[in-house]
Amino acid sequence: MNSSQASPDQALIDQLVQQHAAEPGGLLPLLHAIQDKLGFIPASCVASVAQGLNLSRAEVHGVVTYYHFFRSTAPGKHVIQVCRAEACQSCGSEELWALAEQLLGCKAHETSANGLYSLEPVYCLGLCASSPAVQIDDTLHARVSEAKLTRLVKSLESAA
Repeated sequence: MNSSQASPDQALIDQLVQQHAAEPGGLLPLLHAIQDKLGFIPASCVASVAQGLNLSRAEVHGVVTYYHFFRSTAPGKHVIQVCRAEACQSCGSEELWALAEQLLGCKAHETSANGLYSLEPVYCLGLCASSPAVQIDDTLHARVSEAKLTRLVKSLESAA
């Protein structure tokens, strides 16, 4: 696609493809870069990524759908990640997960109806000694109780 006719997102994707095209194993870094810039990997970019990296569309689609980290739809305004690894599970993260689903009104890999939240499982936030852990957007929270999670979500609601 000609950059002068491309949408802003497509122009950005084309630029990122060019930056990663010669990089050995550049697909994962490219997909991370796209998601970092747009918040997700649009299905419409799969063909240009495949072409730019000399891969099939099926290969690119397979990688996007294989890794749970990658999103194919725009996330909510806030992304809430609850650690579900063993250390956090032993300290109550399963109860936190159930509460998060209730508070946010969505399940794993979904976005709430109001577009405010996306709920994502994560399998280590590096806070094992301070379990259970939650990450909201780019902020880590340690030793999260049900009361603390409720307060954190309420503070997001009041800020919205």
